[in-house]
Amino acid sequence: MNNQFDPKQNYEESKRKVGYVPRREATQETYTNIGFMSGLEVHQQLLTKEKLFCRCPAGVFQKPTSWDAEVIRHMRPTLSELGEYDGTALMEFRTRKEIIYRIKNETTCTYDVDDTPPFPINREALGIAIEISMLSKLSLVGEVHITRKQYLDGSIPAGFQRTAIIGVEGEIPLKNKKIRLIQLSIEEDSCREISDIGHTRIYRTDRLGMPLIETVTYPDMMNPDEVMEACNYIRFLNRSTNKVRTGIGAGRQDVNVSCKGGTRVEIKGVAHTKWIPELTHNECFRQWALLQIRELLLQRIKNIANWKMEVKELDFYALQFPCDAIKAAKAAGHKLYAVNLPEFKGILSYFTQPGKMFANEISERLKVIACIDIPNMTHSEELNALIAGDDQSYIRKIFKACDKDAQIIFWGPEADIKTAIETIDERCHMAFLGVPQETRKSFINGTTIFERVLPGADRMYPDTDSKPIPLEEAYIDSLKKNIPTEVIERYHQLKTWKVPEDTYTYIFKKNLFPLIEKIVKDLKINPVLVGTFFGHYIKYVEGHYKKGREFKYEIVYDLMAFLLKNKYDLKLAQKMFAVLYVHPKMDMESVLISIKFKAISKEDITKHIPFLREKFIKIRFNDLKENETNWIMGQLQQMAIGNINLKDLKKLIEK
Repeated sequence: MNNQFDPKQNYEESKRKVGYVPRREATQETYTNIGFMSGLEVHQQLLTKEKLFCRCPAGVFQKPTSWDAEVIRHMRPTLSELGEYDGTALMEFRTRKEIIYRIKNETTCTYDVDDTPPFPINREALGIAIEISMLSKLSLVGEVHITRKQYLDGSIPAGFQRTAIIGVEGEIPLKNKKIRLIQLSIEEDSCREISDIGHTRIYRTDRLGMPLIETVTYPDMMNPDEVMEACNYIRFLNRSTNKVRTGIGAGRQDVNVSCKGGTRVEIKGVAHTKWIPELTHNECFRQWALLQIRELLLQRIKNIANWKMEVKELDFYALQFPCDAIKAAKAAGHKLYAVNLPEFKGILSYFTQPGKMFANEISERLKVIACIDIPNMTHSEELNALIAGDDQSYIRKIFKACDKDAQIIFWGPEADIKTAIETIDERCHMAFLGVPQETRKSFINGTTIFERVLPGADRMYPDTDSKPIPLEEAYIDSLKKNIPTEVIERYHQLKTWKVPEDTYTYIFKKNLFPLIEKIVKDLKINPVLVGTFFGHYIKYVEGHYKKGREFKYEIVYDLMAFLLKNKYDLKLAQKMFAVLYVHPKMDMESVLISIKFKAISKEDITKHIPFLREKFIKIRFNDLKENETNWIMGQLQQMAIGNINLKDLKKLIEK
């Protein structure tokens, strides 16, 4: 290796060439320059009693350590209607995975494991999907046609997911623009993955078959914040019906991202909308970096068709290899191989994501496709060298490598070596083309890893077990009666009421607007007070107290009605709510006793003011009048809360 080449310096220089900036420093100009473009696929489970195509209970989950039986499957691809194989299916087939399903009798039936045909579609779920389609301004289909979408990752035992389009071509409003919707579909949920190690993948089947909807947008979002805003709007719209499930895993989104000259890459299963800005920012720059790598390679290699990597097996005993991972591979009886990549010098250490380089693109595919767990390779441009300089020189010598070449050293079980070599060769050839179409898995730090090849249209075909379902006009009219007000209307109402904007996300996330509106209209309470109580105080309580099993937000209506009826000040609601959140079955009088509240007349409170004023003058005779008022307020506050409005008390003290 050329002693002047510094991988760390190359990484930093390539990062500057890419023009990468942290998201907090990026502007719209940043995203316009690299052609940021993004779309969404938002999945939301529906709140039904039963699953979509069978009569098993929905929303009943088994414990990770509890199951009644296991089913083992090996997946294989099938030809599409046009006689073609889907690329994703072929990739999954190469992994030679053994799929294990852990089954609980309470939540799984023979349909779930593909031993019986589907039941007719759950009409409750279909009705909810139609309502949300109308709320999304989508044009409803005349007939619902159920199709099969092929999945060979094992997440569905049948190898395909039943899905149906309900509405097409709608839109949602954001603060500054409208986002077009492609469609809304209803489909059955997949299994819950427990582990994926080597050639074995394990699933739980309790979630399998639960009804969910998928809302798909056009790639109309031009910066990461717009993507998060659109996702939140769709989530809030779904929740506004009160007919969708909430909680961990009930809502998930796939985010599609591309840059100028790039291609669509799908970030799968983003669990939290707050992750979206960082993930989309980094993915767009990753693609931008891959395009620069392509240009660099095309400048060096004029005839791509003749480019060929060279592979040689290495002897563990002929080299020093102080690396622990290589020592472990040797102890496990694995094979060790080296690969020479002509003209690839500087490419393996080229920046792609924060803390990642092009070499990671290869290593991640080795894990997914060849099933060799990370760490599975090192290379000649590793930032922290895992192999000694003498060993690197030896490897270069056996290849007769020139100074412009780069080398990879990888290891794994003998049965996986052929697939590993093919995988490295494929990914290096993809580098000449730019950005490969793929799906990627997200991490909380905003980076992603390769998950699988992006599926194509070939994996969709009609479901011959299900007949079309006509959507009659009378049925649609009956569902229209259940549609709530639009989220944008609720947003404008909160603005009109002057409720603080930092409460909106919480209010919409919990679908609390209808309750706030009811309290304001029925009890004639200031909407700013009500909105702030929900968006600030209740949010605080939820983060610091354990919720009682039977708690419902409607208890706030009863609480405020009780205070008004007994002419207590509404400030008392804060102390009482903290108790009711933990013990929702307590009656209001018992709550008052528990917080040691005592009803005191205004006169009995204010009669203390002259004495307290004299006391203050004695102990702090030179102090400001304002401090005097605040001190007296502090002395009277405990007995005043609930008995007299604190603002009124302050005015009385000032008089």
